[in-house]
Amino acid sequence: MRFLHTMLRVGDMQRSIDFYTQVLGMQLLRQRDNEEYKYTLAFLGFEANPAQAELELTYNWGQTEYDMGNAYGHIAIGVPDAYAACERIKAAGGNVTREAGPVKGGTTVIAFVTDPDGYKIELIQRDA
Repeated sequence: MRFLHTMLRVGDMQRSIDFYTQVLGMQLLRQRDNEEYKYTLAFLGFEANPAQAELELTYNWGQTEYDMGNAYGHIAIGVPDAYAACERIKAAGGNVTREAGPVKGGTTVIAFVTDPDGYKIELIQRDA
């Protein structure tokens, strides 16, 4: 078995693609519309599968908001320098909700960012 992708429902596809490509540095790998069922899929990542898992954004035409509920946690992305990543994200207009620093009770450096739909993304500092 292999981890393939994580899917997030988004309220504005272009806004979300812009965030993940321009703020987090992912690449738009592929995108397609389904006219019959009225949705658009976009797959993004730092590399395509099978090298790395991808992020699938789903836009259901006409749906601009979703109730997140309380079960969703976050997506985690490894970065070489969480402090520099936060500065780069803020400079690109991203929303850093927890500045880089050691995790409570540990030494691993983490930070949190929120995407335009409110999804949380954890940045974890780690060596390549």
